[in-house]
Amino acid sequence: MSGSKQTIDQFETLSRRAFIKTGAISLVGLSLLENLVIQELAAAPKKPDQTVPALNRFPRMVQEYFVGRVREQEAKTIARLDSLKTKADAEEYVRSVQKRIQEAFGPNPERTPLKARITKTTDRDTYTIENVIFESRPGFLVTANLYIPKGITKPVPGVVGTCGHSHNGKAETAYQSFSQGLARKGYVVLIYDPIGQGERVQYSGDDLKSTIGVGVREHLHGGNQQFLVGENLSMWRAWDGVRALDYLLTRKEVDPKQVGVTGNSGGGTMTTWLCGVEPRWSMAAPSCFVTTFRRNMENELPADTEQCPPKVLALELDHADFLAAQAPKPVRILSKERDYFDVRGAREAYLRLKRLYKLLGKEENVSHFVGPTYHGYSQENREAMYEWFNQATGVSSETKEPKLTIEKDETLWCTPKGSVADLGSKPIHVFTAERSKELAQQRKPKKGAALQSAVAETLRLKHAEGTPDYRILRNRGGKNYPLKYAITYAIETEPGIQAVVYRVSDERLYSRPPQNAGKQATLYVSHVSSDAELRDEPLLKTASQDKDRVLYTCDVRGIGESMPDTTNPNSFFTPYGSDYFYAAHSVMLDEPYVGQRTFDVLRTLDWMAANGHTDIHLIGRGWGALPATFAALFSPHVKQVTLKNALTSYSDIAETEHYHWPLSTLVPNVLTSFDMPECYAELKASKGLTQIAPWGAKGADS
Repeated sequence: MSGSKQTIDQFETLSRRAFIKTGAISLVGLSLLENLVIQELAAAPKKPDQTVPALNRFPRMVQEYFVGRVREQEAKTIARLDSLKTKADAEEYVRSVQKRIQEAFGPNPERTPLKARITKTTDRDTYTIENVIFESRPGFLVTANLYIPKGITKPVPGVVGTCGHSHNGKAETAYQSFSQGLARKGYVVLIYDPIGQGERVQYSGDDLKSTIGVGVREHLHGGNQQFLVGENLSMWRAWDGVRALDYLLTRKEVDPKQVGVTGNSGGGTMTTWLCGVEPRWSMAAPSCFVTTFRRNMENELPADTEQCPPKVLALELDHADFLAAQAPKPVRILSKERDYFDVRGAREAYLRLKRLYKLLGKEENVSHFVGPTYHGYSQENREAMYEWFNQATGVSSETKEPKLTIEKDETLWCTPKGSVADLGSKPIHVFTAERSKELAQQRKPKKGAALQSAVAETLRLKHAEGTPDYRILRNRGGKNYPLKYAITYAIETEPGIQAVVYRVSDERLYSRPPQNAGKQATLYVSHVSSDAELRDEPLLKTASQDKDRVLYTCDVRGIGESMPDTTNPNSFFTPYGSDYFYAAHSVMLDEPYVGQRTFDVLRTLDWMAANGHTDIHLIGRGWGALPATFAALFSPHVKQVTLKNALTSYSDIAETEHYHWPLSTLVPNVLTSFDMPECYAELKASKGLTQIAPWGAKGADS
């Protein structure tokens, strides 16, 4: 090994640290890589060259691919419905959706004691409000308000109210309004705070306020992390609603045969999901949510983690199917003409349900109301809900909303300071960390064929035969790459998807790769953009100096040359942006995004082998190190592997409060089967893996 003693010491320290973290670094027999590491460590950090915009010739590719996939699944769902001819067919369809919903959401958790307590009672003219705390899971506190009409002489209908994305949860004016409006009409109403909202902030600072942002941000941060351990926020949120119903039914004031559920926006989501997972409802009215997955995809509308349940698209389920699980009980879809949830999709959902209900002989039990205004549980939608529930229960003939008295948030607080954290409620990320540790104890270490099988199954890796076709794109000069020329090949890894590959050399090319270039080559899988990293990444500069190997780089789908700028402008790196959007749909399709990107690398390696390169040094950096790692486990053409900034382990992410890896890099259920150190150990033994500066849970900030 050459270089200064200080640099060598840095290399050895880095190597030792990486070995301790991953158990997967080779220190011998890799003189080229040792020099590469030395030069990497010695090089001063470079800021990205902002004067040269990164190439992006396929910005709509991923969007149109997913539109096609979601349309395919919707067509299957519609075909199922169209095949129904008789009442017996319709009844079997209802049983089928119930079974498929359970498969998507998973089995119910254990029904543990609610440990309910009333912390305060507020007396009003025609009703009282009880502030209630119960545990939906051991140590997991739920805050709720129970509105009870005065003068009850016999059990009356009850309603569980679910909240949308209000920062103050159940205290939001619209949600107080429907709860109070129902109570004034004779219903007992229990409305509860969602996870991450109102009094249930999960990432609480010393001031009891959220450290990452109430609502969407907390849902994404906690929910994305849960996928790693086989949990999903859809079920966690729905289970709170199930336990809210359990509590409501403990009250002597409530008729257990007449219980409904309603909510708006995110509460409309929960109303819809609760119809699918809980059979005890007698009526439902979801507001400002129900449409179709296709409309949301085509309209580039992101949705929270809990609004994207795992496997639902793969199981041919749509929003209407969750309501179909209640058929033929009364269900009214409440929409808005000017909502971002597409009213056309709501109409399509209603018509599907109407046909099903007609076969069941209860066509009158399904309805669709469209309010004229924007998103929200406004008065016209609330009154449409009152009318529907009154028809179902007969409790009142009055549909107009009475005069309301909106309470201060503090009046509705169930906790002294407006936060369950102050009472020691266990945060959701602690549950995830505990589950990760349990799984680590249960997992048996895997290697060889057993590891390959586990990885292939978890990533849902597809198998492809033959050599992929490719396009040869026109050369773009003036890029300041380490070598003079780069020709671009767009390799069709599957219909509609191109992995964009650069062949970088001092040789001017306009055509296919030379067929006599030799067996040895290097393939670099980019972190974010091959084009940008060819200018800024020292690894690539060093790799370009190896005259025995032809240098290629690869942008997998959704990265670099196909980086989407959909959903919201410049949103790719934001928690709720375009990268998250497609990763969430991958979860619903039961095809992890990392698995799709691994497939792109494998097909690129097949393409390189067809061009004579069968001795490949595979380099992956950052996000790209994940598909590079997995592809190296399977490809016989990969003889040597280098990973820079590779994830230390998925356990590290699952067992920390804060992490910086996006959903697109997380693999659902991975920790039920294997973790990254097993992959690194396998590659160390078989392909001389070298690791450089691994990243922990906080990525570049680790």
